[in-house]
Amino acid sequence: MERIVQWLSAAFVIMMWAASWKIFTKAGQAGWKTLIPIYGAVVFMRIVGRPGWWALLLVIPVVNLFISLALCIDLARAFGKGGGYAAGLAFLTPIFLLMLAFGDAQYQRGGRPAPRRISPELARLYPDRVDRAA
Repeated sequence: MERIVQWLSAAFVIMMWAASWKIFTKAGQAGWKTLIPIYGAVVFMRIVGRPGWWALLLVIPVVNLFISLALCIDLARAFGKGGGYAAGLAFLTPIFLLMLAFGDAQYQRGGRPAPRRISPELARLYPDRVDRAA
């Protein structure tokens, strides 16, 4: 029984590494970067559009919970997915990482949505927030 658990654990780790490798590759990064612990985390932060120093926040208890949720949202946005997908990444991480890696999702540069035009009524109320280029 112990041997089966060991083999299943090893298979799970290999599947997660393969999913991470594929996600890095889709984002235009070399896949091997996911295998190096701290460097891989810093590169991941860049992929989702966050500064690299955010990787340090993941080692602070309680703070890491909020940062992890924010990173799930950012990862979903970076690949053009919505809030439901982000919730899936947060609560069913292995399944949704595999879907993201081996599905048809395309990387969309940094995860920040493009600024949207707002209605004229809101533009009058908030003139400092109007995108002048739009």
